[in-house]
Amino acid sequence: MSASWMSKSRRSHRVLSGTLLGAILFTLVSALVDAQATRTVQDGVYSDAQATRGQGIYRQQCATCHGNALEGAQGPPLVANVFISHWQSQSLSDLVNKIRNTMPADSPGSLTRQQSTDLVAYILKTGGFKASATELASDEPALSRITWPKGLVAEAAPTGPGRVFPPLGNMAQLMRGIFFPNANLIFTVQTHDPAEKPKPNAGGQTGGFSFVEWGAGIYGGWELVDNAAIALADASPLMLTPGIRCENGRLAPVTDPDWIKFTDQMIAVARKTYQASQSRKQDAVSEVTGDLSDACAACHQAYRDIRGRGGRAPDPTDPSNKANRCMSR
Repeated sequence: MSASWMSKSRRSHRVLSGTLLGAILFTLVSALVDAQATRTVQDGVYSDAQATRGQGIYRQQCATCHGNALEGAQGPPLVANVFISHWQSQSLSDLVNKIRNTMPADSPGSLTRQQSTDLVAYILKTGGFKASATELASDEPALSRITWPKGLVAEAAPTGPGRVFPPLGNMAQLMRGIFFPNANLIFTVQTHDPAEKPKPNAGGQTGGFSFVEWGAGIYGGWELVDNAAIALADASPLMLTPGIRCENGRLAPVTDPDWIKFTDQMIAVARKTYQASQSRKQDAVSEVTGDLSDACAACHQAYRDIRGRGGRAPDPTDPSNKANRCMSR
């Protein structure tokens, strides 16, 4: 056997060994990533020591609003089905961000990210979820991989049809009363930071981020954005109310697949806007306003707007615009 052949054999063996080792390492890393990606709050994601720290923070910052036992007081409960049902479709990252950006109510943003994470550990412990020897990490990627297990809270059984009230107004009035002012309030975030303090004007009234003068100062800027997004999400199903009519008297096509699709899109965008508002970042809400504008325009182009020659914008004084509303095009 020549020395040259043995040298080639050893090189080949090293190549094969390196390839095999690389494959093994890749498999182990992939398995670890998959395990992290599928973790739930039932897998023991926090430590007892961390929950104890969170308990101290809770007593100082949260108990007044949420109750000594997290049962709810001025604020909602942080345990049991009413809490889990609200958060079970979101990751722990969303919960930590909610606490970090919006709590406590009288001093939002005063808690550090680590304190917010410790509070979540205490909430989990109080809720009966087991602890482990490892603390809940406070970084975004780690928290985003921890979710709630499916079926943790059973859906409430239907209790039969509730009372159904015939619509008082038409689609145009619904749009002008709810959708138009609340969407415009959200669009205003593009140019006005809701965190800015309103400035008194010469007449003694407050100016700034408020869409109605009589309500200025009653609710904070970011709370207005939260409420506007919620109003859009929860009012959108009214577009599917049987018997609601358009401004021209025609029944709204509430069973039309496109009408239902556009309604679903509005609900999804409004929920996305609310989540962006919870970040308390002007840029985050400004970015999602494009989606909101697109959702409105898609429905308008199909059921409301009649373009003039050359694609000119619709003339609101043209009677044909109202006459053709609620007819899919």
